Amino acid sequence: MDAARSVPPLPGPRGPVSEVVTTALRHRPGDRAVTAVRALGDAPVRHADGTDPFGDDLHLALQICYELHYRGFTGVDPAWEWDPELLRARGRLERRFLEGLRAEVPGGQGRDAVDAALDELLVEPVHGTGLTHRLADDGAWWQLREYLVHRSIYHLKEADPHAWVIPRLRGQAKAALVAVEFDEFGGGRYERMHSRLYADLLEAAGLRAGYLHYAEHVPAPSFATVNLMSLFGLHRGLRGALVGHFAAAEISTAPGARRMVTALDRHGAPEACRLFFTEHIEADAVHEQVMRREVIGDLLDHEPDLVGDVLFGIRATELTETHLAEHVLGRWDVGGSSLREPLGDAPGT
Repeated sequence: MDAARSVPPLPGPRGPVSEVVTTALRHRPGDRAVTAVRALGDAPVRHADGTDPFGDDLHLALQICYELHYRGFTGVDPAWEWDPELLRARGRLERRFLEGLRAEVPGGQGRDAVDAALDELLVEPVHGTGLTHRLADDGAWWQLREYLVHRSIYHLKEADPHAWVIPRLRGQAKAALVAVEFDEFGGGRYERMHSRLYADLLEAAGLRAGYLHYAEHVPAPSFATVNLMSLFGLHRGLRGALVGHFAAAEISTAPGARRMVTALDRHGAPEACRLFFTEHIEADAVHEQVMRREVIGDLLDHEPDLVGDVLFGIRATELTETHLAEHVLGRWDVGGSSLREPLGDAPGT
């Protein structure tokens, strides 16, 4: 069976909140286990329960709740997707996440602020210190493989979260965004879908290509980058934020992809490893202009009140990516693995 098409198992919990969610999903909606989910939904949103808005427990719980809208989990009743008690509990977790984001994301107003934020993403520092800079300059093979694992949580479902915004847009913004998504989905060819190319990349790098195969390995910052997209995509009121996220991703992907090709070439990686990134170098250079001019431009021409949301989406994307980079580089700088469960070639294994 094609591993990229597989339905994943339910991950193990990482704290009291994800324990409630995973325990409930092992039963049917309406069973006694729902009592705990109801209590979770009724709990105050404040810090009283110690839920870290960027922590492992909250983000695993959110990831599980969101995954019910994608492929679901082996043995989990599909009816959980719209269970009202689970949705109320998820809403409470989302509010905590949003509180944390808004507390750290800088503000701004007007279309000039949006343009400035997007322009910042186009600036390539002479001496960059980000994840892909490290990998391109002197990253070890085991570090490169860890990076691929972190990114697998999104790239094996690449473009799916952004598809939620399509019915929430209209006019040229919708048409242009669909054109970008068409490329992400391989122009109608399965073997060219970006998610399929990433699965090929993982296999060529000696990694497993199963959908969410590495869910037990990755830490909260990896989940947060993907949960951000699902949060924006599943709420019509945050459609502007999802457009901002999509634009930020398209602008920043091509330079990072070039650095990843450099990193892979240093290690003599096979062509199947390079193809995913070379595809993004070519495609995203065009997508960046389409997103800025035809999607964001048209959206804000017709819904100028969404300018703050678009800016929030851009800034929140930067924040979650910064959190991930700080986590990974912090672990690497002390000679350790950035994963919860290291791969076989990582230090100390």
